[in-house]
Amino acid sequence: MTSSSESNDTFSLQWVNLAEERLGTKVLFSTDDFFAEKENLIRPGRGIYIPDKYTERGKWMDGWESRRKRVPGHDYSDIKLGLRGKIKGLDIDTNHFLGNHPPFASVEACDQNNIDEKTKWTEILPRTPLLAGSQNLFEIDSHDSWTHVRLHIYPDGGVARFKVYGEVSVDWSQRPKDQLYDLVAVQNQGMAIECSDMFFSNMNNLVMPGRGLNMGDGWETKRRRSETFGGPLGNDWVILKLGHQGVIKKVEIDTAHFKGNFPESASLEGTIDPNGKAEWKPLLPQLKLKGDGQHFFEKEILDIGTITHVRMNIFPDGGIGRLRLWGFPR
Repeated sequence: MTSSSESNDTFSLQWVNLAEERLGTKVLFSTDDFFAEKENLIRPGRGIYIPDKYTERGKWMDGWESRRKRVPGHDYSDIKLGLRGKIKGLDIDTNHFLGNHPPFASVEACDQNNIDEKTKWTEILPRTPLLAGSQNLFEIDSHDSWTHVRLHIYPDGGVARFKVYGEVSVDWSQRPKDQLYDLVAVQNQGMAIECSDMFFSNMNNLVMPGRGLNMGDGWETKRRRSETFGGPLGNDWVILKLGHQGVIKKVEIDTAHFKGNFPESASLEGTIDPNGKAEWKPLLPQLKLKGDGQHFFEKEILDIGTITHVRMNIFPDGGIGRLRLWGFPR
């Protein structure tokens, strides 16, 4: 277990934020949110600060903030994760909370449909010091899957954001195998695992629900210059792990909001070797793309059988909002 005030890029590259608002996460309860609403815990970003903004209750803060506790005890907040999963890392972010951050925090978790006063909680992070105005990062060694978390703060104060990083858990044995699924969707346990570059936005946006909200809600690489302008040859790429091995029957490449910076073309390759030792086989030939649009491919898909991973190549660079890979699990 480690803590740090550094950027959480390492966590977000390895795992999915199971407590992301757009995945259906809900803040169910808090003992007190007098100064700032508990729902802010799961908002995007790290929270902002507006110096001269006040409410009738005091200073406006972009986070969850309880009042100063004058009685014994401490505050806590209950959160239903958007996706059930194995928790690997926590980010308790006290950004902009300087003289009012909690000096300590702990986290418990449970795995059940609903919680009540009889719920049995399991501690996954013991009471641990927090830094003010910082991302407090903690690696979690847990092999169980969880549906809810309880964030304890001691004794009171403010937390800007709370992120719960982990691996999505899906019981594929309970799903019919003759049905088409988006095998790379995050809710089906798919995820991006490696890419050549993601200077402007995270590769895991590719597998999120819905269409991209803006250019920041996609995967975008920096400009790849030709040799003429001192840049490297080649193209950008991203590797995605399917939630379940399967046979791909339909593909969607969505360039929503990417207008002057979409890739000229794209192709797909697949493999069944999770260690990357097997050769990549062409799944979709290199085809032209247009800006700010949805591209659907079925007849163009090559039959390469069952695969576990896909590599999307974009030429030469640019932004993609979403990638959908519909197929039959095998």
